[in-house]
Amino acid sequence: MNGWVEIFLRGVGTFFLLYLILYATYLFLSVLVGAWRLYQHDRMAQIRNELRHDYYVPISVLVPAYNEEVTIVDSVRSLMELNYRLYEIIVIDDGSKDETAARLIEAFSMRRVERPVHLRLKCRPLKAVYEAPGTKVKLTLVRKENGGKGDSLNMGINVSRYPYFLCMDADSLLQKDSLEKIAQPVLEDDCVVAVGGLIRVAQCVEMENGEVVGYHLPANPVTCMQVMEYDRSFLASRILMDQFNGNLIISGAFGLFKKETVVAAGGYDAGTLGEDMELVVKLHVYCRNNQQKYAIRYEPNAVCWSQAPTSLKDLMKQRRRWHLGLFQSMVLHRQIFANPRFGLVSWISYMYYLLFELLSPVIEVFGILTMVLAACFGFLNVPFMLRYFLFYAAYGAAMTMTAFFQRIYTQNLRITLLDATRALAMCFMESLFFRYVLSFVRVTSFIGYKRKKNQWGAIKRVKQQEWKA
Repeated sequence: MNGWVEIFLRGVGTFFLLYLILYATYLFLSVLVGAWRLYQHDRMAQIRNELRHDYYVPISVLVPAYNEEVTIVDSVRSLMELNYRLYEIIVIDDGSKDETAARLIEAFSMRRVERPVHLRLKCRPLKAVYEAPGTKVKLTLVRKENGGKGDSLNMGINVSRYPYFLCMDADSLLQKDSLEKIAQPVLEDDCVVAVGGLIRVAQCVEMENGEVVGYHLPANPVTCMQVMEYDRSFLASRILMDQFNGNLIISGAFGLFKKETVVAAGGYDAGTLGEDMELVVKLHVYCRNNQQKYAIRYEPNAVCWSQAPTSLKDLMKQRRRWHLGLFQSMVLHRQIFANPRFGLVSWISYMYYLLFELLSPVIEVFGILTMVLAACFGFLNVPFMLRYFLFYAAYGAAMTMTAFFQRIYTQNLRITLLDATRALAMCFMESLFFRYVLSFVRVTSFIGYKRKKNQWGAIKRVKQQEWKA
């Protein structure tokens, strides 16, 4: 019996060694490429500034909202201060049970209008349309029956007037130049059908009139851990996959899309939990199947500050939803798997999300259970395992700190020694603790998912003035 157990454990150990070497290599290359590309972006900034002023594309900014009474008015006011020539703001109230619509109507003296809506994309019934007279940016409020975020975005597309639309969360803040930056790839290439921006954790930043006036890491360890996680993720895989048109996800908090292509592809799937990723994967499939030349880009200089969960409960709720959305997107568009027609999108992007995102929590939990089994049979070399985990945590921390300081440098931010120390501590805490907690959450995410698949999964929102409290 012990012989078979030993053979099994050796086989599992070899698999884990190869798996971690492969992931570590990918992480190293992606951070290296990301850092180099950000350096190049920084060098090109002056040239772009000279070229950008005389050209623009009209954009409809879509803000789906469900029970967002706390932040919606401040968010809309900040959107009206963007440095961009022609855009409109459309807030879609998805059957909120709070005062979301009432707060907007009162703050901007909005009036109900009779406006025909061409329903090019299927969505839940329209209740009413309101417009704000006299605002410098056209503001529209659409009230509809509850149908989820994807359904709300489909309604927003139907209502929108302009050829490009930008989707963002109701609690997010854009810098003054964010719209200008995210539109840049469209101006450079007519084939661009979608552009993703950089998402950063809003609890870090102090903003006035769309400009960053202060930056600090939050004391809350749950929020601080996400700061490091976001910086690594958006520096690493997003920039690397952008080099071969391989990005499979644009965050729902900040993404620009070509409306006609999205409508032709069928719009957002209201039946999925990860409507943002599903749409991007769908665009890859649609354009490839129809032999349409296209590009899906990532613009790291377009920054959106979005509130992150502040409690472990909210974080777990969010990650369950993300993981289920990933699963649904990959299953719905499984034709990409090992399909030569999709090129590197199939062999690198799809494989990465399959092995290191979808299956990684299962593999990690299985690895922990294997170590317990090895310990029970006396095959576990405890000193070696401790050294191994510390080395892997140190390696992950080094990659994460590289991403963190690269962001600090490229955005001309200043941090204190306390913030730098806190960042380093959070890197190790993530590697040694948070990572495994979230792996367990993702493994168990399928429990009860059918019952909750159309819920927004909202987290608790607070105003910017309360972030330090």
